[in-house]
Amino acid sequence: MLQPISVSLESLNLITLSPMLVIIGGALLILIIDLLKKDLDTSLYVMLSVLVLFVDFGATLSLGINERGFFDVMLLDGISIVAQLLILIASMLFIPLALTGKKFHEYSYPEYFALFLFMVGGFQFMVATDNLILIFIGLETASLALYTLIAMHNTRGALEGAMKYFTMGAMAAGFFVMGAAAIYAVTGAVELYDIAKVLQTRIAEPGIMIPVVGGALLMMVAIGFKVSLIPFHLWTPDVYEGASAPMAGYMSIVPKVTMMVVAMRVLGLYVDMGVESVRWMIIALAVVTMTLSNMMALVQRDVKRMLAYSSIAHAGFVMAALALDTTKAYSSIFLYYGLFLFTNLGAFAMLWISRNNKGHRYHPRYHHPYEKFSGLIHYSPAGAVIMAIFMLSLTGVPPFSLFWGKLYVISATVDAGYIWLAIVMVLNSAIAAYYYLKLIVYMFLKPPAPGIETIGINKSKPLVVIVGISAAVTTLSIFIMQPLLSYITYMVSVSGY
Repeated sequence: MLQPISVSLESLNLITLSPMLVIIGGALLILIIDLLKKDLDTSLYVMLSVLVLFVDFGATLSLGINERGFFDVMLLDGISIVAQLLILIASMLFIPLALTGKKFHEYSYPEYFALFLFMVGGFQFMVATDNLILIFIGLETASLALYTLIAMHNTRGALEGAMKYFTMGAMAAGFFVMGAAAIYAVTGAVELYDIAKVLQTRIAEPGIMIPVVGGALLMMVAIGFKVSLIPFHLWTPDVYEGASAPMAGYMSIVPKVTMMVVAMRVLGLYVDMGVESVRWMIIALAVVTMTLSNMMALVQRDVKRMLAYSSIAHAGFVMAALALDTTKAYSSIFLYYGLFLFTNLGAFAMLWISRNNKGHRYHPRYHHPYEKFSGLIHYSPAGAVIMAIFMLSLTGVPPFSLFWGKLYVISATVDAGYIWLAIVMVLNSAIAAYYYLKLIVYMFLKPPAPGIETIGINKSKPLVVIVGISAAVTTLSIFIMQPLLSYITYMVSVSGY
């Protein structure tokens, strides 16, 4: 006689869902408030969203603290906790950018903030699970919300960008499902831990490598679309150009961090088992991405499009660490994006401050051509200096934050024995210096453009605070590097990577 199966709530570890439940509850609360009372001020929804994100941050952080109050991994692996903390920090910096000096279409809708919280919940769900089906559910939840948020900017470019992103996202989802199906056909499992156990026992079977590598290749294509690796990057410049500057900055960080974690779990599984073909596919994608995107960035005439190609190059730079299969390499991914977060979001926030209704005054197509920033030092010295700090950091000039991120990634590459790859990364950083320094030349050495005094027309106190925080972290990162690196390395090591 079959005995009934007893499942206790304690065994389900429902506490691990608390961060996602907090964020979803906050989104539903915003919708309920809007139903009960219309036309409330945008600042209410901004502050409510920040409060929800702050509570979510505390709930996530508590998952890594043991009963004695020390950091430990009790319920989730350390990589999940670090990734969620990065997502939440970026989100808390992003939301106050809605409090601009001018009114913009999307921020007048409470649904914007609810969708944003649903998107964050989807991203958190993706990094908190090792089940391929649940990763896909989180991916689609976040993606559908993100497409809508882009379109809500309500410009021709935003609608075009949202449609392109939706089309490419649908292709990525299809490749992800096909890759998951191929892996399931070989292993009969969707949990990555179970998949690893089955593959370890069957890896020596004749003919097994074809579906195994095929599944990895399909997954790599899906990840390539989402991380915007070349040749899957074609949507990126147009989507960044059409989206609002804060949304473009957010897309350059959070979706990429999320998919890097998925790649770390899925593709890292193959690398860890010694499937060299997968390792070399990752390295080839990384080298092609960082090199070609830097070449394309050199000829851009718009600062926003230049930063779009820049984010592709940085993704390729970080992707190289994924193939190394060491604790130091995986730690360098989180350190890099943790520092990149403040620098890049700050740079896009500066573009948002310079946004005005006469967007094509300096160029018939672009909102942020280089000419718009000519002689900025004469009209806005603080703005020019801060933007220069962000550009120098993206270049990798010490002592600014991204120098340390690049240095640690290159160090991990050298330690793993890939000297030639480290040389390629250094050369690409040198190429990138040209287009970052080009903007500094325009701001400091070119004569002022007519009407440039309108460059701060969208400025507000919340935007100034966010830019100030980003600039401070970018400049003073050397003082937080050691504790930050120690924490990240510990969390990655205890996760078994």
